[in-house]
Amino acid sequence: MPTNSQEAVQTIREMRPMIDPDEDFHTIVAAEESIAASHAKRKEQLEEAHAKLKALSRALEAARVSAARPPSVPSAGAHAALVDELDSSKLSLMKAITDAEGMIADREAELTRLKEEARKLEDYDPSLEHEKELDSLTIRLQLYKGLGFEPVAEAKSGDIAKMLVRSRSGDLHSVDLANEAPPNQITDLLWKLLAS
Repeated sequence: MPTNSQEAVQTIREMRPMIDPDEDFHTIVAAEESIAASHAKRKEQLEEAHAKLKALSRALEAARVSAARPPSVPSAGAHAALVDELDSSKLSLMKAITDAEGMIADREAELTRLKEEARKLEDYDPSLEHEKELDSLTIRLQLYKGLGFEPVAEAKSGDIAKMLVRSRSGDLHSVDLANEAPPNQITDLLWKLLAS
């Protein structure tokens, strides 16, 4: 008949094929590379937008200077239309730059989150955590048994239904834990039986 620790070891062995930190690591590396490529592309677009903005700013300044020139320069209406068009283009580019910077900030935040997640995945060992839980449960059960308390689990559910109490006089008492009594009454009864 297998014990709880044998079942736990068997469960851990069955779970081992499902746990693949290398696959998770490669997924994170691929995501980081994708984000880096996206970041480089956004940076290039941002630099292009800045270059266009500078060119448009120079064109706007040239248009303003030419407005003060002799009558050989285009009419005031044509000049105003050109200035409006350039201003509109400048605003569109500024909005595009702002949007691109926002996207870069989002990608950087996502990259930071993914790096933190990767670090946690590298540090986390589920089998070690499970072993710690099993060890602490075993120690607690041994302590209870050493005091004179022995839990009895139901065969189907595995829930603790009764507690066997070995009193100091050597008598063995059975206490039903499934009754409706308050927990503090059951605790008092267990200690009273132990001391008898």
